[in-house]
Amino acid sequence: MSVERPLEITSLSKAFGPAVPVVKDFSARVQPREIVAILGHSGCGKSTVLSIIAGLQDATQGGVVIDGREISGPGLDRAMVFQSPSLLPSLTALGNVLLAVEQAYPKNTRRQCREIAQRYLDLVGIGEYATQKPRELSQGTQQRVAIARAFSMEPRFLLLDEPFGMLDSITRCELQDLLLELWTAKPRTIILVTHDVDEALFLSDRIILMTDGPEARVGTEIQVGLPRPRSRAALTELPEYFGMRNEVIEFLESHSKQFKQ
Repeated sequence: MSVERPLEITSLSKAFGPAVPVVKDFSARVQPREIVAILGHSGCGKSTVLSIIAGLQDATQGGVVIDGREISGPGLDRAMVFQSPSLLPSLTALGNVLLAVEQAYPKNTRRQCREIAQRYLDLVGIGEYATQKPRELSQGTQQRVAIARAFSMEPRFLLLDEPFGMLDSITRCELQDLLLELWTAKPRTIILVTHDVDEALFLSDRIILMTDGPEARVGTEIQVGLPRPRSRAALTELPEYFGMRNEVIEFLESHSKQFKQ
């Protein structure tokens, strides 16, 4: 049995034309089944980094290495959840998940794929909405469909681009809990882009903090190390939680253009 290797991001740089350098020399290593949050101010390029890991954009320099090979585009080993659910409006909730399942399991019968899709809708708590279309669902329920779609592919790497950013605080907490439940049941590598300090501390094993752009890069890393399973009530009683929270906020403040002016 082969040993899983880390995902490696090596000297990654991205520029949109010679006058718009976004990210420069971003390097990181993500261990198997680790949850890593990439956190920074809006516009620092964290979503650009995630998009390159997904294979949706090309790096200007450097790249992303999986199992010793540099990626050259999207792959079924990586699934992405965006801030917007990005569902096809003409399909039902089941149909949207089914599209992903059929790509991940091309040898399965249609019935087998439908069973897998329904199982993941059930896992995220919306099995009864399988026949409804996105316009008939709340924003939070649509995002549950998107999470079910991503997990249904059984990817090695789950890439989350501010997936709860458009939701109200109650729904956001519910989906954060759901994400940890799914990860606990079957751990996989998760890379989460967020600008929410508490979300990063609650979900992740490690936080990569980015400097402001242009030419944003890794500023520092924080090992979270808080006990799992996690509950918000328990974490807020830990003095180390507030110590790390203050460390993150101090970094963000010290690297904000707003505070330098």
